[in-house]
Amino acid sequence: MQTLGFIGVPEILIILLIVLLLFGGRKIPELMRGLGKGVREYKDAVEEDKDTEKEA
Repeated sequence: MQTLGFIGVPEILIILLIVLLLFGGRKIPELMRGLGKGVREYKDAVEEDKDTEKEA
């Protein structure tokens, strides 16, 4: 019996294959670049919030 919440290698490969089929090879780098920018902005906002808490 498999526990919910754990994603193994076969599941990740299936998800990647579906993404490749949906978006195509040319769109994926653009999507990853956008995702990276979003993560970077989130981290910057969290760090900024921590800095304002330390000042207060």
